[in-house]
Amino acid sequence: MRLAGVWWWSLGLTLHLSLLRGLEQIMYDMVERPELVHRLMGILRDGYLQKLDYLEENRLLSLNTNQYVGSGGFGYTSQLPASGYDGTVRMKDMWGFAESQETVGISPEMFAEFVFPYQLPFLERFGLNCYGCCEPLNSRWAVVKRIPNLRRVSVSAWADLEKMAEALEAKYVFSLKPNPADLARPIIDEPAIRKKLRQSLEITRGCRVEIIMKDNHTLGSNPQNVVRWVQIAKQEAERSPGG
Repeated sequence: MRLAGVWWWSLGLTLHLSLLRGLEQIMYDMVERPELVHRLMGILRDGYLQKLDYLEENRLLSLNTNQYVGSGGFGYTSQLPASGYDGTVRMKDMWGFAESQETVGISPEMFAEFVFPYQLPFLERFGLNCYGCCEPLNSRWAVVKRIPNLRRVSVSAWADLEKMAEALEAKYVFSLKPNPADLARPIIDEPAIRKKLRQSLEITRGCRVEIIMKDNHTLGSNPQNVVRWVQIAKQEAERSPGG
C-alpha cells in the first residue's frame, strides 16, 4: 500500500486574494491601493512557501506523474522524478501548477506587476510546470513564458488559438479546452462540434495538442453527449495531419 496526498490544486494565489477582498474590490485596489495588493500577495506567497517547505521536510509529498495535473491532462513523463530521487518526493520531482482566472480583466502589465512575481517562487521549485486554466493566455504569454520548466499550457475556449499556436509551436503541450457549453443541451449539434474541432486542429497543426473537455456542469440530462463528443474528437484527431 502506498500513501498519496493532494495538498493543493493551484498555487495561483489570486483566488485567495479575491476571497479575502472581493473580486471587484481587488480591481479597485490595484489602481487605488497598489501597496495593499502587494502586501496581501506577499503574505499569501510567504504562507504557501512555508506550507511547501513543511510538506517537503516532513515527507508528505507524493509523485503526481501518473495522475491528473494542473487544469487538464495526465502527468506522464520520463523527466520526473529528478535525478537523485531515492523514494522521498521533493518538489523538483513533481509537476507544479498555477493560474490566475480571477484577474482575467486586468492588463498584461498589471498581471506582470501584481500576480506573476508572487507565483514565480513556487513554480521555480518544481521539476515541470503547467500554467493556466480558463483565462486566455495569449495576452499574457510574454510574461508566462518566463516560467522555468514550463511544459503544459492551457488554451481555453476564450483564447486566440492562432496566437497561441504561433507561440507554443511544438515546444509545449498545447492543452486545448473546447467550450463545455456545446454539451450542455439535450441534443448536441454534431456538425457544429465537428467543425470547431476540425478548425482547431488545423490551426494547431505542428503543435503538440491534447484535447481536454472539462467543466461540464450539465449535460442537458443526456450523458450520452460525452460519449458522442469523444467519438467525434477521436475521428477528427485521426483525420488531421499527423493524427
